[in-house]
Amino acid sequence: MTEKIWDLVIVGGGIAGSALAITMARAGRSVLVLEKSMVFEDRVRGEWISPWGVREVKRVGLYDLLVKAGGHHLDRHITYDETKDIETAEAAPLPLSMFVEGVPGPLCIGHPHHCQTLFDEATRAGAATLRGVDILMIVPANTPAVTFTHQGETHTVRARLLIGADGRQSAVREAAGIPLNQDKPHHWFAGMLVDGVTEWDDKLQAIGTEGDFAFLAFPQGDGRVRIYGSFALEQRGRFAGPTAQYDFLRAFELGCSPANRHIAEGQPAGPVLSYFNNDSWTDTPYRPGVVLIGDAAGWNDPIIGLGLSITYRDVRIVSEILKETDDWSALDFAPYAEERAERMRRLRFAASLTSSIDAEFGEKAKARRKSFFERAAADPTLGIHGFAIMAGPENLPPEYFTPEHRARVLGETA
Repeated sequence: MTEKIWDLVIVGGGIAGSALAITMARAGRSVLVLEKSMVFEDRVRGEWISPWGVREVKRVGLYDLLVKAGGHHLDRHITYDETKDIETAEAAPLPLSMFVEGVPGPLCIGHPHHCQTLFDEATRAGAATLRGVDILMIVPANTPAVTFTHQGETHTVRARLLIGADGRQSAVREAAGIPLNQDKPHHWFAGMLVDGVTEWDDKLQAIGTEGDFAFLAFPQGDGRVRIYGSFALEQRGRFAGPTAQYDFLRAFELGCSPANRHIAEGQPAGPVLSYFNNDSWTDTPYRPGVVLIGDAAGWNDPIIGLGLSITYRDVRIVSEILKETDDWSALDFAPYAEERAERMRRLRFAASLTSSIDAEFGEKAKARRKSFFERAAADPTLGIHGFAIMAGPENLPPEYFTPEHRARVLGETA
């Protein structure tokens, strides 16, 4: 292992790393995947793929694999709110097949199972895959090197290209000296997996705000639902301690969404974790010999749930660049960086609007939501950031990502 120069060494065998490993191993490249964990754990994120993300999954040839592994499509959406009439909200659910041709709606699949499915497929595709790896040193260069321990032995491997797919605390990003930009948190975001929710329509996703809490619910089929909740920054520790899981379930007992009682009666199937909702991004996610993908390259506010969609587009674009030529001495990742920068800018805008509308609390915020819903019913362009979330941010004109449009949406202009 120490003498071979691999085409790709990928640090991180989660969704980003394994998806790229599959794609490139299928293309005949030599690939080594280095994964720290021995078992993929529920990190309370990454289980909903937007329709435009499903299109990316199809483009990299992984859709059938995920569906066979239990991928579950949703086909309708309802937005509830304490300012809305329940019957009116439920009378006209949004059809989720309308956003991307040939995609029936978002695709849900449990995160640890998703990771393991891809990791196993990377091995079947011909990639060398190691687990229980501890990275000791990364040397970025035109022919980068990684030193690590595995099963008590120390190895150094070299590659034509090093891929950082090692998540938010990326060691590859740090070693390459790639700065990470972060904005200020807007609110807390918590999530948990729930079983036994058999009375919830397993094709229906829903969101809603009432009082000091905003919820999101994404069924995975067979009575399993991934739930999330937004709450104010000053409520740090609201869902902590020995009763955290059941406190979180009780928070879903909202009058604006009667079916939430079925969620509240469910059984926790994983931890409840809370984290800040803020965006982070890299301006240039590459250096000579190194490319970052997925969360290592920066992530979007999870309130709009686009982490997996972002990751699969990263995989698709980077793999296309790598498959264009056998001469990797002059690979140009500038198009990837430029597309990603604008993609993330637009998604930051959409997430910020969503947070301002759905995850601010109190009478002023309530009145603003009521005004927004009423005005958007007459002028659908006020809610068009939702189209960017579902169909892809590149599918809207640039004027919908400006301060002027934000002020119009929030009713801050005459």
